[in-house]
Amino acid sequence: MAERLQPGLRDRHVSMIAIGGVIGAGLFVGSGAGVHKTGPGILVSYALAGLLVILVMRMLGEMAAAHPDTGSFSAYADRAIGRWAGFTIGWLYWWFWAVVLAVEATAGAKIVHGWVPALPQWTVALVLMVLLTATNLFSVASYGEFEFWFAAIKVAAIAVFILLGGLAIFGLLPGTDAVGTSNLVGHGGFLPNGPGAVVTGLLTVVFAFMGSEIVTIAAAESRDPGRAVTKAVNSVIWRIIVFYLGSIAVVVTLLPWDSADVGSSPYVAVLDEIGIPGAGPIMDVVVLTAVLSCLNSGLYTASRMAFSLAGRGDAPRAFARTTRRGVPWAAIWVSVAFGFVAVVFNYTSPDTVFLFLVNGSGAVALFVWLVVACSQLRMRRRLEGDKTRADLPVRMWLFPYLTIATIVAILGVLVTMLFDDAGRPQVLWSLAVAAVVLVAAFVRHGRSGPRAPARETAERPVGH
Repeated sequence: MAERLQPGLRDRHVSMIAIGGVIGAGLFVGSGAGVHKTGPGILVSYALAGLLVILVMRMLGEMAAAHPDTGSFSAYADRAIGRWAGFTIGWLYWWFWAVVLAVEATAGAKIVHGWVPALPQWTVALVLMVLLTATNLFSVASYGEFEFWFAAIKVAAIAVFILLGGLAIFGLLPGTDAVGTSNLVGHGGFLPNGPGAVVTGLLTVVFAFMGSEIVTIAAAESRDPGRAVTKAVNSVIWRIIVFYLGSIAVVVTLLPWDSADVGSSPYVAVLDEIGIPGAGPIMDVVVLTAVLSCLNSGLYTASRMAFSLAGRGDAPRAFARTTRRGVPWAAIWVSVAFGFVAVVFNYTSPDTVFLFLVNGSGAVALFVWLVVACSQLRMRRRLEGDKTRADLPVRMWLFPYLTIATIVAILGVLVTMLFDDAGRPQVLWSLAVAAVVLVAAFVRHGRSGPRAPARETAERPVGH
């Protein structure tokens, strides 16, 4: 068996992964909880979370465009901070996506079970996992093709939602009147629960952006990784503004924030309000698509991180084995096996083992972003040593000031979560898991420093 990936993703695959990667089921369903807690001011929460993601993606893009690597931020931490850092954040990221597989498989099973009650939920979850495992095992191009169409459906759904919502806001749809700003400033004002609610809302929505970084992992299997990453990073601003801020603005403008329907299913509530027939089933299909997309990408991402860790000697060498099509079959199977076990725990021990798995991965997104920022802070001078300033395809703005500000902001969010009843268990359990992995990292690497640049070049994926 070979131990090399093949550049099987086309430009349209990478472009749609970049566009659709930030649109998860959490936006369609989970956003209602944030609106209910914060009111119309949730727009500020989304803007702050979006700004944080934009800055992190800019930093990650700077490193990825200069040195594309399927290990992405884990490989860069390995080179910039130390072997222990790459080991730790790589395994934590793998853990996160392996748990997400179980969460999303269960969510998809609930939707399908609602359509066909005769089908047991566990059976549907099993079928979904098997289907997308087969997709990922066949070739990276099949993963890209499935993700292209999943993302296209999500993007089209959001675009139509914003278009119809915008027309309704101005009274341009039949049977609608212009709503003005009554729902934005009426019902207790723009911040009905006070300015502090913006922070509470931030804690609710920040994790909805997890997945933006997948494109830097996928780009390493495209034919022109540097160009693919540059395009994706340069488009992240408008993607967040349109898909998140745009759609949430429609929700809080058309409906009172304290409506019970907004809290349970905001997008369905808007479609019902403007008279779109069959709003519930339509959104169920869109949400199922988002769930399948997350399952597909989660398995892909977990397997590539395991493959990268194996290539750097931080995971069993078997995880680096690939098929003739360049698919890391062993890494896929170990990732999906953990996902299958977690699905079982979701049915047998939802309040104990599975709750620990979810909480233990809850703050990993923030850990990843923190490592990205710290890596870029240390790696910039090395990048400028390898290339002239003009040769860097992507550059972090106002370096090092915005990088440092981002690090402070991420630490601020983590500290704030410790004082939040819902966020505290996630931070504490995630720190506990991180501590275990960190101990394993120091056992494996001791206090070894960053990987030498000469080895860095030798370990890049195919074509780099």
